[in-house]
Amino acid sequence: MRKNLLGLLFALSLSVVLHLGLFLLWTSYEGFTYLKPKVKNPDIIEVQLEEPIAKNNSDLNTSLNSDKQPASLGAPSAPTAEEWAFASKYTLKNSKGYRHSFGQQVRSMMGTAVEGPDQGQVRFSIEIAPNGTVTKVETLWKTSDKAEQLARKAMKSMPALPPTPTGKSLIFERTISFTPFATNDAPVYRDDCLPDTPAFSNPFAWDGKSSQEIKKNKPAEKLSPEALAECLKQLPQDSIDGITAEAQRQLDIWSSEKLNQRK
Repeated sequence: MRKNLLGLLFALSLSVVLHLGLFLLWTSYEGFTYLKPKVKNPDIIEVQLEEPIAKNNSDLNTSLNSDKQPASLGAPSAPTAEEWAFASKYTLKNSKGYRHSFGQQVRSMMGTAVEGPDQGQVRFSIEIAPNGTVTKVETLWKTSDKAEQLARKAMKSMPALPPTPTGKSLIFERTISFTPFATNDAPVYRDDCLPDTPAFSNPFAWDGKSSQEIKKNKPAEKLSPEALAECLKQLPQDSIDGITAEAQRQLDIWSSEKLNQRK
């Protein structure tokens, strides 16, 4: 009985020793394979990439804003005496030359336009007496309080203007652009002798009371050969700046993405 017990204990001890030895051998092998350097393939080139230095948004915005200079546009020169002399005699299209020179005179007195919160546009309704005195200035809309303030100040302090071409009060609307991205474009006069297109009216409109009838729009009035020849005498030679500005306006209108969308 005692011999059998000793044999069992010996067998158990031997089994524990063997398993422990196998465990130690396995752990040493795994450690060796983990620490053993891998054989590099000579055909593969390893590239070490440096991690970019992280910047927060505030630092990035600060650096960008500090490097960028705001755009600016100096005030244009005031109309010359020769330009005012032409404007004071040009009667076509509601004194077109006079209206242009007036807008240029105002913008020339407003100073440099700088990109930022003060830039913008303002549109006025203006009335000028026959003697050239500005009698009425009404703001129709504006996108900049600064532009309105400078434009009104210029109108109050501008030099004496020549009499209006027709000898009557001149009433018109004018937009003043106080931005570094817009200029007071020179007008084009070549088509001023063509009659104005009649205003459109709905021929089927009915007030519900009068008799129903289809009203035809009035055709455009044509000048007689004598009147056309007299009108053509007033037309000046268009400037290159005016023709370029007119071509750019047409390009901006007809190349609009909204007009050329395809469904």
